[in-house]
Amino acid sequence: MFWSAALAADSTPRPHTPASLDEAQRTANDAAGWVEQNWSVWLGNGLRIILIIVIAVAMRSLIRRGITKLIARMNRTAQAVDGTALGSLLVNAERRRQRSEAIGSVLRSVASFLIMGTAALTVLSVLQINLAPLLASAGVAGVAIGFGARNLVTDFLSGVFMILEDQYGVGDEIDAGVAQGTVIEVGLRVTKLRGANGAIWYVRNGEVKRIGNLSQGWAMAEVDVTLRYDEDLDRARTVISAAGAAMAEDARWKEKIWEPVEVMGLDAVTLDSVVVRVQAKTMPGEAAAVARELRWRIKLALDAAGIRVAAPTAVVEDGAPAAADPAAAVAPPSALSNPTSPQAQATQPIPPAAPVPQGATLGK
Repeated sequence: MFWSAALAADSTPRPHTPASLDEAQRTANDAAGWVEQNWSVWLGNGLRIILIIVIAVAMRSLIRRGITKLIARMNRTAQAVDGTALGSLLVNAERRRQRSEAIGSVLRSVASFLIMGTAALTVLSVLQINLAPLLASAGVAGVAIGFGARNLVTDFLSGVFMILEDQYGVGDEIDAGVAQGTVIEVGLRVTKLRGANGAIWYVRNGEVKRIGNLSQGWAMAEVDVTLRYDEDLDRARTVISAAGAAMAEDARWKEKIWEPVEVMGLDAVTLDSVVVRVQAKTMPGEAAAVARELRWRIKLALDAAGIRVAAPTAVVEDGAPAAADPAAAVAPPSALSNPTSPQAQATQPIPPAAPVPQGATLGK
């Protein structure tokens, strides 16, 4: 009975009471007053935000354009001297171009990040947003990303310093420890090398602990000439020096050999040979080619002068090969060579049983 009465009371329709005209007018007046009081603040903040964005975009455009013009001027300077004698010695156009492009990319990225980041923080401060939690979160996220991508950050920073310090460039012959070859591309994260057998090596800049650049300054071509012990060394020095001087005057090698070929002296003395060390200061990257050509010319000059080089095997005076060591064909001692040893007796065949004569009586 009670529940029925409660349900009947709840189901009774209630009359709708709309807001009065005075309340609506009062609400509209309050909203209009609030807008009238704050429109100047909104307008001022909007103009400030627009001004900040315009200034940031203009500064970013001007700075990036200035960096691009600076890089283009560096490339034009490299191209102007490329092909000349000075350019072939000191400047490589492709090396300068890649180095300048890498530096320009880094500078443009850093400038854009600083300008646009500062503009974004300024806009947030104009909007009266508390930047402390945002900066704290960004710091924590930066630490987490730094731990997760530490190898990438290490490669990037190492590449930046390698490029800024000009440790190597395109066309240089380098020894990076993990690989050796000719540099064909320098990047901020990896360096691409062409090995001696044609293989391309991708070396992460963060893994490079030492760099041996074989193409900077000058190079040294070294040739070791092995002569017989009884040859006239003074005559050999004269012949070798003449061969080196003739090579230095050749038009093909005149610009690659910077100093006269020098006979340094004896580098080693053995019972049947002597080693004469010959050196020549050359253009960077040309030491191997100069050494091969110098070795060729020295061999021809020694043959023409009748000076004999040391043979790889020992020979007797009449030119016949030395007799072989007779002990080389002797087998090492073995226990089987002794017929009374247990090993030798174990290898002997078992003798057949003796035949039994006719009429013999076997034992019980």
